Amino acid sequence: MPSPQPQTPQSPDRVHNLPMELLEAGWRRFWSRREGREYFYNKFTGKNTWEMPVLGSSPPSFHDPLGIQTDNPGSGPAAGQAAMRRTTSMDEHPLSPTAMSAMNFRGHSWDFTVSTNAVIYERLPSLMVPPLNDVELLRAKLTDKLRQHYEELCKSREGVDAPAESFNFWLLERIFKDKGHDPMLPSDCDPPVSPILFDEIINEIPIRLVRVRYLVDARQQLVRYAEAAKKMVESRNVPPESRKVVKWQCEDALKWIRTQPYCSLDSYKERLEHLKKQCGAHVLAAAKPSVEGICTKLYTRAKEAVKKIHEQQWEILKEHHIGEPPSLRPPAVRKVNCYPAQLVIPSPRLPTVEFNRDPKITRLRYKGEMMEINTSYIQKLDHLYRLNCHDDKQLLNFPQRTWCLLRRYQTFFGLNRMEGEFFQRSLPIPVLQVLQEQFGVTFECFASPLNCYFKQYCSLFLDTDGYFGSRGPFQDFRPISGSFQAFPPPCDVAIEAMVKHVEVS
Repeated sequence: MPSPQPQTPQSPDRVHNLPMELLEAGWRRFWSRREGREYFYNKFTGKNTWEMPVLGSSPPSFHDPLGIQTDNPGSGPAAGQAAMRRTTSMDEHPLSPTAMSAMNFRGHSWDFTVSTNAVIYERLPSLMVPPLNDVELLRAKLTDKLRQHYEELCKSREGVDAPAESFNFWLLERIFKDKGHDPMLPSDCDPPVSPILFDEIINEIPIRLVRVRYLVDARQQLVRYAEAAKKMVESRNVPPESRKVVKWQCEDALKWIRTQPYCSLDSYKERLEHLKKQCGAHVLAAAKPSVEGICTKLYTRAKEAVKKIHEQQWEILKEHHIGEPPSLRPPAVRKVNCYPAQLVIPSPRLPTVEFNRDPKITRLRYKGEMMEINTSYIQKLDHLYRLNCHDDKQLLNFPQRTWCLLRRYQTFFGLNRMEGEFFQRSLPIPVLQVLQEQFGVTFECFASPLNCYFKQYCSLFLDTDGYFGSRGPFQDFRPISGSFQAFPPPCDVAIEAMVKHVEVS
């Protein structure tokens, strides 16, 4: 005779079918399908129990699950205190005690069960300031102003649109060369004129040349180049000899177009190459001072922005009685398995971030700034945070630090949709699996918490990514042994920096 199946409760709201004191303390009642019985889960502390909690032993009642409590934990919340965050999925599907112990750290695009074989010498923790929500808001605002100022400079000084992705390439190049204390914006670079930004703008002068496939397009491009080059030397302070050469070559090209209406596509291309060869050096000399001025102006504005960010950072830290870190003694010289980046400066109490998780999209809002992310990737970030963050075992700061992480990368990528997407390119998952199985690869040298496959990786931003397992920037990573995969962004600066660092290390 088959054993009777356990009956699930028939209450229309069994989750909140508890005394008011327990509900205020964060306890909820759930049904475990695996075990066939009820269990109790505290949404504030993350604790689980099979038995109903005793009122006297329940956590104090507070309405700030992110850890922002009053000085007296036993007292109720002060008037005007922030409301509880919305955690819809946490209320409906928390992990039971059995599931918590058997958490699966594998996903469709990651495998965090692979242990690292990377060995390093024990290192000092970083002196960087931990991520702060208000500081990230300020950094995003100042960076957006920098982008707009750069576009205005290109338009007003050279009459061209800012080259696509050129600002992102400039940020990436400066990150590899900068010695300042801001993780993203440059403040201490030599030289101040960025070679990659200079080349990007020069390629737009007098016009951007594109590969053409049709006869009409080739003819129009030759006409536009000749007219733009002629106009440029007439309006700039250039030597008379240069002005004479460029004007003669451009007029000769325009005359050739009028007298040869039935030329082939190759003839137009050859004529354009000849015109570029004759005029290119003179056009470059005419544009060089102005373009260098754009690069210098942008770098100066970035330094001013870094100063404002630095001042706000320490203003917030001093409000929480956090001062400059003491000087650190070098650690003992010993080999250890590679571990996540660590910060010396403690994190202050972080403000409330509204956290709303839906089946497909999770939204995090702070002061009107909404960050959206696929819910499956929130699960990935949750796994990384549990595995690597050691100062927040109860995940009270997880929403705030996740918001800072998403805000940082959104600021870095740019304002437009799909802008900066090449920074997040990675190898296909089957390739990474083969590298791990056949070559023992356990470490990614260029990744982020959003696109990493292994739980150990290097990324651009140590301060925001360290809580999610980052070992810091690759240029600061010096392993002794291990098996690594390096797939840098498709940028000459990143590739050259990678090769140089590998050869030196």
